Amino acid sequence: MSIICGVPLLECVYCLACARWAWKRCLRTAGHDSETWGLASADEFEPAPRLCRYILAVYEDDLERPLYAPPGGYGMNPHWVVRRKMYKDTRGRVPPYLIYLDHDHADIVLAIRGLNMARESDYAVLLDNRLGKRKFDGGYVHNGLLRAAGWVLDSECDVLKELMEKYPSYTLTFAGHSLGSGVAAMLAMVVVQNRDKLGNVERKRIRCYAIAPARCMSLNLAVRYADVINSVVLQDDFLPRTATPLEDIFKSLFCLPCLLCARCMRDTCILEEAMLRDPRRLYAPGRLYHIVERRLCRWGRYPPVVRTAVPVDGRFEHIVLSCNATSDHAILWIQQEAQRALDLMLDKEKIMEIPPKQRMERKETLKREHSEEHKAALRRAVTLSIPDAYSPSAYGTFDEKSTGAWEGSTTSSSDSRQKMSWDELIEQVFEKNEAGHMEVRRSTITDGS
Repeated sequence: MSIICGVPLLECVYCLACARWAWKRCLRTAGHDSETWGLASADEFEPAPRLCRYILAVYEDDLERPLYAPPGGYGMNPHWVVRRKMYKDTRGRVPPYLIYLDHDHADIVLAIRGLNMARESDYAVLLDNRLGKRKFDGGYVHNGLLRAAGWVLDSECDVLKELMEKYPSYTLTFAGHSLGSGVAAMLAMVVVQNRDKLGNVERKRIRCYAIAPARCMSLNLAVRYADVINSVVLQDDFLPRTATPLEDIFKSLFCLPCLLCARCMRDTCILEEAMLRDPRRLYAPGRLYHIVERRLCRWGRYPPVVRTAVPVDGRFEHIVLSCNATSDHAILWIQQEAQRALDLMLDKEKIMEIPPKQRMERKETLKREHSEEHKAALRRAVTLSIPDAYSPSAYGTFDEKSTGAWEGSTTSSSDSRQKMSWDELIEQVFEKNEAGHMEVRRSTITDGS
């Protein structure tokens, strides 16, 4: 009898718990994710809207007669496009991309478009993965994205090396959106590991901008490569926040709100300490730039603000229940809001009338601040017992000869700290057929090579 009387009480407790969860979730906005981060400067954020335009240009059939140009155009000289490959050229192994020699900004850009929902080959890249399948540099990465990056590098290595040697003062930038952002991040990591293949290019000349990034690498790698990879996220974008494997997301696109809500409830019941210590859990890569333009219980959009940090915990771990979760993933909208944010930063600097000398000093100070912030993030990763996290060396964050110069390893396996060589990567992407010719390997790679 006493047990039966307790049932209504349990139901009340359960309903109150559900109501509390719903209340907290409905009140949570994307601004909470970055409320403790610092504000980005115009100098560091300047490449973001420009690279968004370059990515949009990949969608065009003819850059001299563009059909989908954003306001103001792409800001590109069609004669500076070194190489361009469409689906027929890549045979579906990677989304279309172009190599652009940007003389105006002393930059060599490889831009990759996002997912084409009408192409089965793009889904094949996403589906080629399973948690814990691919190890890389002491962490885990998305297998299909790594193989796509290997295909691009094998195809364009000679071109990139020639350009880097011809223009020694230029930077090499990999940029991509959505699916392309994951490929771009993998490209940056593999190139950093094999700089000798591009003429021993310095690490500081390599960078990546992942726009609306996919969660494609484990936390230790996401923090370790934060000096090279930059991720740009617009407000409520669902993809950087969804720990669900990419293949499950895009298999459920037609019921994506249901999936996001289910994942939201599931993640609420998992302790953050448990998530951080899962070595196979994937995260958005590198330094994060968060564009915030909406506020809780306010109508309309406010002037966008860009916040930046290299977080370890609280790295977009919670899905925001918002009607803008999918629209904020669109490259057109990201480009527009990123440009608005940059224009506001530049207007503020004009009002302040900063002398050129102080502007140069500020750039140097910003570099030092980013370096110190990166080192602090590496130390915090060790403090939180992140698997395979390493403390920065006392003689500098990185060894120029090897990116594996770290102290305080949490693993005793020396093999996990060895870098993946170029030949090993090519062996994973290609194989010899019966005639002895090299062809792209089928999706039969063994687990955890």
